[in-house]
Amino acid sequence: MRANNLESKVFDKNPSLLKSLSSSKNNNYNFKRIKKFKKFKTVVIIGMGGSILGSKAIYSFLKHKIKKNFIFIDNLDFELLKKIEIKKNPSKFLFIIISKSGNTTETIVNTGYFKNYFKKNNLIIISEKKDNILYNLAKKKDFFFIKHNSNIGGRYSVFSEVGMVPAYLMGLSPLKIKKKLFHFFKNKKNLIISKRYTKKIYQKKIKTLVFFNYVPQLNDFLFWCQQLLAESLGKNKKGFIPVISNAPKDHHSLMQLYLDGPKDKLFYVFSSKKNNSFKFNNKIFGKKVKFLHNKNYSKIKNTQKKAFIEVLKISKIPFREFEIKKFNEKNLADLFLLFIFETILLANLMGVDAFNQPAVEKVKILTKKFLS
Repeated sequence: MRANNLESKVFDKNPSLLKSLSSSKNNNYNFKRIKKFKKFKTVVIIGMGGSILGSKAIYSFLKHKIKKNFIFIDNLDFELLKKIEIKKNPSKFLFIIISKSGNTTETIVNTGYFKNYFKKNNLIIISEKKDNILYNLAKKKDFFFIKHNSNIGGRYSVFSEVGMVPAYLMGLSPLKIKKKLFHFFKNKKNLIISKRYTKKIYQKKIKTLVFFNYVPQLNDFLFWCQQLLAESLGKNKKGFIPVISNAPKDHHSLMQLYLDGPKDKLFYVFSSKKNNSFKFNNKIFGKKVKFLHNKNYSKIKNTQKKAFIEVLKISKIPFREFEIKKFNEKNLADLFLLFIFETILLANLMGVDAFNQPAVEKVKILTKKFLS
C-alpha cells in the first residue's frame, strides 16, 4: 500500500521501517525456506533487547493459540541455562539466534553454551550480512542464515524478519498480523489521540510514564515498550522513565507514591474484558466478605481498576486507558504500531533521533576493552 503524507512524514528518516509494515512484502525471509523448521515443538530464542522482546511479546499475548514451547534467553542467567533440559532429547530443540550487529556480547556468550547441540537442521541465525561473529559462524558451519535488515534497528524490528520468523514458527500467520496495519493511519481518531497524548507528555514535561497493568499477558509487550521509549527518547538530557507496574499487586506497594507523591507522572492503565470461570465463594469466610461472593477474578480486578481511575480523576493525575477486548493478531499488531508511531512523534517533538543509541555504544565499547 502506498504511504500517505502523514506516514511519509513520520517515517521519513526510516522508510525501511514503513516498508516492513506491508503484508505484501516478506523482505529478507521466505516462508517456504523456513517451513522445514516448523516440525520442532521446542524453540530456544537467544537475543538481547529489541532482537528478542518483540517475539517474546507475541508469544505471551497469543500463547492461547500456540501449541509449542518457546524459551527466551535474553540475559546472562546461568541458572536459567542449566534448567533447560536439552541433554535428554537434543534433536527436539530448534535454536534461533538473533543479533543485528552479529556481535552482541551476551548473545554470543549464551550461544556458546549450546554449541555442542547445533546441527545444520536445527539452527537459524539472523544478523546483518557482513563481517561479524554470527554471520561468519553461519558461513563457516553452513548454518541456516537470514539477513537482518540493516536499516531497521532492533527495537523497531518486530514487523521484520526478527519478529515474523519466530511468529511463523509459533504457528501464527505473519501476513495476518500485518494484514490491516495501514488502516491505523486511515483512522483520523487514532491520529488525533496519538497527537494529543504525545503533546501532553512533551508539554507537561512528564518525568515518569507508568504502565499500570492489570493484564499479565501484556507484561512482555510492556517490556518491549519500555525499551522502545527509553532507548529512542533518552538523549541530550531529554526523555522520561517508562515504569512497568503490575496491578493489583502494586496497589499495595507503589500506589501511595503514585497518588500522593510528585505530580510528574502519566499513567497508561491496561485492562481486559476477558472473563474467567473462577468465582469466589464466601462460605468459608462468613458474612464479612459477602461483597465478594460469586464475583469472578475479572470482575474483582476491573472494579479495582475502576476505583484506581476514579482516584486519578479526583486527584487530577493524567492518565490514558487501554482495554483489550480480544487477544488476537490484529489487536497486538495495532498496539505495536501505535507505540512505534507515537515514539517517533515524541522524538520529533523533543528534537532527538529516534533511531540511534549513542550512549549504549559507549558501554559496549568499554565492556570489550575491559574484557580484552
